[in-house]
Amino acid sequence: MRLVIAGDEPEVVHHLKAIVEELGHAAVGYTDSNALMQTLVSDPFDLLMLDWNMRGKDGLEILKWMQETLPEQPPVMMITNRSAKNDIAEALYAGAADYISKPEDRTVIAARISAILRRGAIGGAFDTEATYGNYRLNRIEQTVFVNGQIIALTAKEFELADFFFRNVNRTLSRNYLMEAIWRTTATLATRTLDMHISRVRSKLNLQPENGFRISTVFGYGYRLETIANTR
Repeated sequence: MRLVIAGDEPEVVHHLKAIVEELGHAAVGYTDSNALMQTLVSDPFDLLMLDWNMRGKDGLEILKWMQETLPEQPPVMMITNRSAKNDIAEALYAGAADYISKPEDRTVIAARISAILRRGAIGGAFDTEATYGNYRLNRIEQTVFVNGQIIALTAKEFELADFFFRNVNRTLSRNYLMEAIWRTTATLATRTLDMHISRVRSKLNLQPENGFRISTVFGYGYRLETIANTR
């Protein structure tokens, strides 16, 4: 899973990033609210760990902005040195899923991260089967049926196709796709990404007649978008 960590203290962001990576997840960190918001608009995340204090908008303002702006919002864990009960209540009412007052033990932070991510999985984000128009994906068998016909994909091709369908109509950067699927952002590996996208597009016949297509966003990445069938 992929998490984003935001706060005004780089050393705290680094500390939290290390905890997340020890749990086996990927993480990116921000100390500037404008850069954070730009990323949240373009890339989906499984959890946002947010400090109240940020450069630009503060954590509470970011929570309210997310509610008003993002069609799909990651759960938010507030992690801040504010411990007053009215601050905690205000953050939870604004949409935070959890609230940790600093300083907190590393083990407790790790456990609460895992708890939020489990709640997300139980909530259906990781259903074993999903249908998108003419496409049915079985995430246990890693198989895709198109109009009832099974299509053979490699493990990476399936992971990439599943990731696109989970994020349909969202523009995904090349770096984000490389990190999410191959766990790397190496520039030389982008050829691998282009090759896999070409294969997925061809094998699954992602064409307007099937209701979906993968579009290239020049200089940025790709988007799987829905296409109205006018036939």
